[in-house]
Amino acid sequence: MLELWTQDLESLEAISQDAEARAILLQMAALSRDGQLEPFLAALMGDDDLDEESKHRLLELASDAAFLRVVEDYLERTRSLH
Repeated sequence: MLELWTQDLESLEAISQDAEARAILLQMAALSRDGQLEPFLAALMGDDDLDEESKHRLLELASDAAFLRVVEDYLERTRSLH
């Protein structure tokens, strides 16, 4: 169990260190919380500059509201440390 928790923490920390990932996931979390995620995802899927693998990963992340809440909470709580 501790190993899984440590891996999750490492993933959250990696997100916090990547400005682009951090910005996208925070935006997705806010939109998800407000019930406005669908238009954002539609725009992403129509973006020809974004590769198919990235689109798939973003859709997968967007489908997990609990994950988005955890990311948002972690980034908020650790903001002053970064």
